[in-house]
Amino acid sequence: MREVPYGSSWVQFNIRFYVVALIFIIFDVEVALLYPWAVVFQRLGFLAFVEAFIFIVILLAGLAYLWKEGDLEWVRTLQDTPAKKGAK
Repeated sequence: MREVPYGSSWVQFNIRFYVVALIFIIFDVEVALLYPWAVVFQRLGFLAFVEAFIFIVILLAGLAYLWKEGDLEWVRTLQDTPAKKGAK
């Protein structure tokens, strides 16, 4: 038995799905990079702790930037769009 297609094959998704997915993947990969470091933390010494601390600070700076820009908000109003921000 064959399925007969109907309607348009083009489905439009909101770009927010892609943005949230990319942000999730970025921070998920970073956590995956920190896990092996945490396993051998005792043997690495103080320098490795400082390097990991700097790495986490950079991640937090990226998260703060995303938060400040409103990219973590699911619903954006027209006055919140980047084009309107630059027009002020």
